[in-house]
Amino acid sequence: MSDMNALFDYFTTNAAFWLALTLGFYAVGQAIFKAAKFNLLFSPIITAVGCLILTLVLTNVPYEQYFAGAGFIHFLLGPATVALAVPLYEQRRKLAKLWLPLACGLFAGCAAAIVSVVLIGSLFELSAETLLSMVPKSVTTPIAMGISESLGGMPDLTAALVVLTGISGSIVAGPFFRLIRLRSDTLCGVALGLAAHGMGTGAAFQISNRAGAFAGLAMGLCGVISAFMAPYLAVPLMRLLGY
Repeated sequence: MSDMNALFDYFTTNAAFWLALTLGFYAVGQAIFKAAKFNLLFSPIITAVGCLILTLVLTNVPYEQYFAGAGFIHFLLGPATVALAVPLYEQRRKLAKLWLPLACGLFAGCAAAIVSVVLIGSLFELSAETLLSMVPKSVTTPIAMGISESLGGMPDLTAALVVLTGISGSIVAGPFFRLIRLRSDTLCGVALGLAAHGMGTGAAFQISNRAGAFAGLAMGLCGVISAFMAPYLAVPLMRLLGY
């Protein structure tokens, strides 16, 4: 029994083990995703996250210990985000023609996301701290956590809400686009990047490279716009509502 415990401790304290396990779960999720004919309900992100949560709960391993091993994947978010500039560069001529409607749409979308979450949250009488944590839910995680902390929210709660927003947005987007007969790759990409950040961008690349490029643009600009807009829109609105 002591040998088994020693073996368990060896693996759970080994950084490479958690990195390999994360990649393994994602590979399994990718296989399930292909078998399900790319149905976003079976997104590899959902599968991998679910398996990792179950593993951490069953093994009673704290998240900090897991992150110490798998943190390299988090580091790769930076280069991956920068790499989105490549397909965007390929669409530079179309971007030059559409910059004005895109800018107006992004500002309107960011404002709508902030206002709607405050109004809906106030209807359910959520606390001010919870509301402030929900404000940046449609922004990519690193920026969202920074916005939440600066507003006085809970960054950990914000991170969880960002993941839920990305998953739900990616799942709902396809049927919704078909319902309203939206066939423009550009508009689909902007909508996914604006509403569902990184996960939405991944879903957009499954539509086309053009959709993915504009989703990446929308994701990045939405983070910047929301960072400036949130303190001047969410906080005054909450005061008007009696918070």
